[in-house]
Parts: sequence; C-alpha cells; structure tokens
Amino acid sequence: MSRRNTRSASPTNGDSPTKKDYAPANPSHLRQFEYPPDTPKPLSTSPSHFSEPLDYFGGYVDNVGSGTITSAAEGGNAFLPDSRPNHAAIDRVSGGESQGSSGETSPEGPATPLGYHSYPATPGYGGFYGINAPATSGVEDGIPSAINDGLFSSGKKTMTGWLAQKNGVEHPRLMYLTYYIPFLNWFRQYEWRFFTGDLIAALTMASFYIPMSLSYASNLAHIPAINGLYAFAINPIIYALLGTCPQMVVGPEAAGSLLTGNVVRDSISRGRSHEGQDMLNAQIAGVVTGVAGAILLIAGGARLGFLDNVLSRPFLRGFISAIGIVILIDQLIPELGLSHLAAETGGVAHGSCIDKLMFLVRNVDKAHALTAGVSLGSFAVILVCREIKKRLQPRYPNAAYFPDRFLIVVSTTLLCWRLHWDQQGLPILGDVQSASGHPFPATNPFNFSNLKHIDSALSTSFVIALLGFFESSVAAKSLGGAPTDGIQNMHLSSNRELIALGVANIVGGVFMAIPAFGGYGRSKVNASTGGKTPMSSILLSLITILCILFVLPWFYYIPRGVLSAMISVVAYSLIEEAPHDLHFFWQIRGWMELSLIFVVFASTVFYSLTVGIACGIGFSLLRVIHHATRPRIQILGRERGTADTFENAEADPERFELIEGCLIVKIPEPLTFANTGELKARLDKLMNYGTSKAHPALPRVRRDHHNKNIIFDVRGVTSLDGAGVQVLKDILQGYRDRHSRVFFCRVAGGSSGVVWRLLRSSGIVELVGGDGHFVGSVREALRLSEVEDVIEGEGIGGGGGENRGREGRREGYRDEPDQ
Repeated sequence: MSRRNTRSASPTNGDSPTKKDYAPANPSHLRQFEYPPDTPKPLSTSPSHFSEPLDYFGGYVDNVGSGTITSAAEGGNAFLPDSRPNHAAIDRVSGGESQGSSGETSPEGPATPLGYHSYPATPGYGGFYGINAPATSGVEDGIPSAINDGLFSSGKKTMTGWLAQKNGVEHPRLMYLTYYIPFLNWFRQYEWRFFTGDLIAALTMASFYIPMSLSYASNLAHIPAINGLYAFAINPIIYALLGTCPQMVVGPEAAGSLLTGNVVRDSISRGRSHEGQDMLNAQIAGVVTGVAGAILLIAGGARLGFLDNVLSRPFLRGFISAIGIVILIDQLIPELGLSHLAAETGGVAHGSCIDKLMFLVRNVDKAHALTAGVSLGSFAVILVCREIKKRLQPRYPNAAYFPDRFLIVVSTTLLCWRLHWDQQGLPILGDVQSASGHPFPATNPFNFSNLKHIDSALSTSFVIALLGFFESSVAAKSLGGAPTDGIQNMHLSSNRELIALGVANIVGGVFMAIPAFGGYGRSKVNASTGGKTPMSSILLSLITILCILFVLPWFYYIPRGVLSAMISVVAYSLIEEAPHDLHFFWQIRGWMELSLIFVVFASTVFYSLTVGIACGIGFSLLRVIHHATRPRIQILGRERGTADTFENAEADPERFELIEGCLIVKIPEPLTFANTGELKARLDKLMNYGTSKAHPALPRVRRDHHNKNIIFDVRGVTSLDGAGVQVLKDILQGYRDRHSRVFFCRVAGGSSGVVWRLLRSSGIVELVGGDGHFVGSVREALRLSEVEDVIEGEGIGGGGGENRGREGRREGYRDEPDQ
C-alpha cells in the first residue's frame, strides 16, 4: 500500500470532523494517547469553484487527460509547503491508480490542506491547549516573558503568562521572582531538619579549605593570605542567594589563583608595583576578579550559557596538566627553602617554568634542611592519607571526611610554636591581616585609577571566567540539581549560573578577593557530609568571617612550606588524570586531540601561561571554523534489492544506487554565511561525479540528463540568514539556466515558518517554478518530476518504457530517517 493512503478518509456525511478523521494511521505514541482536551473548530468545505482539488503546481487540473493546468492566479489557491497534493489527478496523468484503504480514493479532502502524517494546523494539536491561546513570536522564555507578564510593567501576556493564568497560578510576579532570585524559593522551603547536616558540612569544608585559601593567596596569587579568606567569606553567600545548584559551593581554585598571580607578577616586572606593596598587589588581584565577574555577568545577560561547551576536553586536559606541572615546580622553591635565593637571582621569581626548573637543578644543594623536611614530609603524609582514604572508602564511606590536612596544619603549627622552628630559619606565615588594617577593606575595582591594570588583566580575566564557568558547570551537572529530600523546584540554568558567579566575583573584587568558582571536589564534600541546601554555603561564609575577626592571630606560626605542600598535592591531582585521557585518545587514534594536548602543554610549560592559552584557543577556534564552514550535504540513493529504502548513497556506494534522471540532495543543517560559501563547490561535485569524495582533477563523468531534476530535502534547514539565501539563489539560478527542474521538500516550519518566508521574499519560490515545487516529502517530489516529464512530452512514445521503469523503481518510496 502506498504511503499516501495511510491517512483515514475524510468525512463526507456532513458531520463535523473529529481528531481521528485527520489523524495518521500510525501516529506517534505522544499524539496517539494524549490528544489535547479541546476539540478544534469544524473545518469548512472546499471552495466551490475548484473543479479538482489542488495539485502540485499551485493550481488545479481542469482536463487531466490533456494535461491542462489552471494556475492559482486564475482562481485556485497556491499549494503551500504543508499542503496535500491531488494524488488522484497525478495518478491519472502518470498512468497509476490510487488505492485507498477501502479500495477507493477519498472523494473529498479537508479544506485545510494536510501533509503526510500531519495534523491540521489548528489550536489543540501539538501546540497551545485551546483556541483562545495568545499568539507568540517564538521567544517565550527568559526575561522578555517576565517583563511582558507584569514583573516590571504591565503588558500583553505571553504563552507563559497565559498558561499560568489558565492553570490557576495566583502570583505570576512571585513566580518569576523566585526563579531569578532562587533564595526566595529555597528559603521558604527551609526546615530545621536541614540545619544539622548543613552545619556539619560547613565545618568540614572550613577545616579543609580555609588553610587552602591561605595557600592560594600567599603562594600562587602573591598577595596577602587574608585575601584568600575573603573569597570564602564573600562569594559563597552571594552564590547562595542567586545560584541554581543548592549543593555547589564556590571558592578559590588553583588555576584561577595562579593566573591572578601571573598578572600580579607581570605588574611587578613592569614596575607598576613592587613585592612589598601588599595593598597595591591586592588591588590588582581585585581588578582581575572584578573584571572576570563583569565578563560573566555580561555573558549571563546576553544568554551565553552555551559557552561552557566552547572549551574542548583536549584543550582543558593539556592546559590543566600544564598548570599542574607549573605549580609543582613553582612550589618546590619555597618547599626547599630557596625563596630568598630566588629573589636575589634575577629572572627566576618572575621567570618561566623552565627558568625555575634550571634554578632548582643548579641550587638544590643549597636547600634548607628543616624547611625541606617539614614541607616534603607534609606532602608525603597527605599523599599517604589520601591513598588510605581512597582504599577505605568502599567499606567505610565516612573515611573520606577525615580532616587529615587540617590536622597536619594544626600539628606543624603547634610544633613550630613549641620548638621555635621560626628561629631556626623555617619560613612562617606571620601576621595575617589586611594591608589597610581594616578587616574588610573595600575598593572599586573599576575605578579610573585602575584602568592601567584592567588593560593588562582583561585577557587573563576572560580565561579565568571561561575556565571557572566550565568547572562550575561540570560540578553543577554532576550534582544534578537539588536532592530529592531537600529543596524542591530548583532548576539548573547555565545563564543564571553566569549571573550568580558574575555577581559573586564582582562583589569579591570589591573586597580584593581572588577569583572563586564552583569546584566539584569541594561540592562533593558538601553533599556527602550532609549539606542539602545553600544554607551550608552561608554557614561556611559565616565561619570564615569569624576566623577573620577572631582567629587570625593563631595563624602566625603556620609554616609556609606546609601550605606549599598542600598546593603541591592539588597540582598532583591535576596531573594524575592526564594518562587516562592520553590513553583514550591514543586508543581511538584521535591524532588531532593528541596534537592539541601536546601544543597547549608544551607552549604553557616552555613559554608561559598566556602563550599556552592563546595557542589552545586559537587551535580550537580553527577547528570549530573548519567544521562550521563545511556543508554536510548528502546524495540519496535507493538500496539495491529493495523498493522503498533511500539513504545516503555515499555511505556504501556498492549498496545504494542513484535514481535515474534525478539528483536528490539532503541538507541536514541550517544554512548560514559560514557554510554556504562551500555549498556550491560541494553541489558541483555531486552534479559532475555523483559523489562529493571525487577529486576535482577528474573529468566530468555524470551526464546532464541525470541532473534533469534536482530535489532538495531541506527538513534539516531550520534557519537561514541573508547571506546564505543570496548564495542559495545564485546556485539555483545556475540550475535554471541549465534547464534543470528544482524541487524542495519538507521545508522546516511549513508555510508559516521563517525559512519559507525568506525563500519567498528572496524570489527563490518564483525562480524554481512557484509554490507547486515545494512539497511535503521526497516521494511527492519524485512523482511530480515524472508528471512534468509527461506533460512536457518527455518519454512519450519511444521513451515511455524508460519512464515506466523509473516509476517502478520509485513506487513505495519512503523518506529516509534523519541522520
């Protein structure tokens, strides 16, 4: 049974049509079992002046036997892309007989033309539920809907507002407010039963990460240690108010701190600041943090949440592994007690990774024994405890929360105080206080006097923002939103995450904190120790604030080498994941990925972080541009030995055969200025060789009569831009000049879509022959090409057998699945 007869016959007894009358014989499960509640209005009958139902040509057939066509301009209606053709007329022209499910053709179709397996384009089918729903422009989510529905002003309601009103949502303004300010949502649901778990999680994280924040600020960012505490005092509480992942905790990270320190050291090397100017260096760090936050905030307002997909896994692996190597070598200098010697040796303190490595090789014999023993001993103890906890976790999950690093810091601090190690040459943290003397100094990172620092910090801040947002996205997606037994109705949103992280870092920049983002390890500790709500982040901030106000004097005797050892453990964890990725890409022969990892790693280690970032992003952009500018068109052919299977003929040339006299091209992607430039060259290859894989040096092997009918399956072309339409029109003009027929099928969006509007307004519809050359399926286009062959006198007489052979091969055609 041919595909055109799968639709149920239209009602002829005068009754109003029902959903079932126009439903396909085998609808999808969604439409088969869940029809909308509202029945559409009855459809009117066809216009009385039609002598025959609409045909493919945009008119109707007056005399089928003679092939006379009456155009739409003479009284008929144009055949729109989602219309149903007159199969009876076409069958009589082509010599076929249309057999319905009951052995007869349907005497009268619905007035609303329907494509195959389609429902009437009326309210209640696949769209809004009810005929009184508001018309929309396609932008029905986000801030525009909130504004239109009266969050900030009164206006015409959008689809969201209409659905809220229809389903009894009493306070739509509060609905939007709780969405954009999640604190208003989760705080109303908070229960005291959550508090114990949140408090334990906050205390656990404080014991782990407060010493780490001191290390990041003093050893990586090269600013006063207290500025690392500001990142835990300010950013988590801001994120708790605006963030969309309840269990994620933001804080400073090794990569962001190292990049911030790179800007500080660059400023020192340029003479804009000096090593002893703690306040100025802290302000530079605040500028970096504030600019990174501003970039994130602007990206969130512009709805650029997809940016977390820009950085490829090979780029991140190469860059993160290189950062691990850089940190390890950088921290070896204070761990061996060579900091003073490095400061006296020119070109080492602010030199490249290789310069520092050569310095260590030349001066390893001058290492301070006590400092090296305490530092390397702490590093070894932390690694051993880490391995023990990893082995015990399967049987004793709570072993993961043993505060080994906190105990090491406390024990070495007490030993240093008791045994007077500081008097024996062991470097200690000393007074931990703000450079201004105030516990929470504030400054404007975007002040006019900071413009010279903004200029040098902009590129680094952009990379910090991108890396931080990517890590935060990975952490949020891994946690999977709110726990089932915690806060409900919290929906992850990458755009709102950008805004939350941006605001948090802008406020952190005001207090000269180092950049802070969500971390997977820290957030996992929070979730595993009982933290179920953002209250754990607020408690962590409060604990840090108490430390700043009352506990800072106790940090005086913390050995700097122990803080360096803790950072070295983090650097080791950044490197240990690299062998797995390298083995994976080697196994799948991903030479491009391995090349990217090597380029980024080598340029970062042997030159600088800036060069590594530039090489990695440049290499990645080249790959994206190369991929975007190559149109992925396909030539369709029939599978040998079958009558109804058409797929990509180039996938297996021995398995598929091309259709005689027709070139069927599938375009599975939107057409833009980027990929239409190469489209003509790819189409010319198909016309000359029947494949896009042939080298252009080959003489033309495909004959002209095989390109008589060119059929474009454009279902995948969901969008067009002006430049793409212009190039497409030039290509089609060339086909028409060669007297080739052009047909389009399955235009995305039908007659009301943006693609159809652009095709009509650009003149493409008239160029290819009018509305009748836009049909609902590839099968209809094939049948229509034969109708036009007969009408033009092609194949009549001696050539009739050839045409009947083509028809026999085309009978039973079914559309290929989307690939």
